[in-house]
Amino acid sequence: MDIVAQFALMSDAAQLAATGAALWVFAGFAALMERRRAKGRDLDRLEQVGWVPWTGLFMLAAMLGGGCLAMSLPVVIGGL
Repeated sequence: MDIVAQFALMSDAAQLAATGAALWVFAGFAALMERRRAKGRDLDRLEQVGWVPWTGLFMLAAMLGGGCLAMSLPVVIGGL
């Protein structure tokens, strides 16, 4: 059974929890990339500055992931 079919068979709360967890994993990746960009900055090599707004992506993913997890928490804990 593929992943999409398994995801479709999950309850709404479980889907929200899985989506929130995936968003938090992406937020961690964005934070890691922002830290890497900030530490590796060399002013002589301007092509290494980067163009991806990692801080904005981190904030967006963390807030959306937290919202998804908060919405699914009562059902996941209560077992309804």
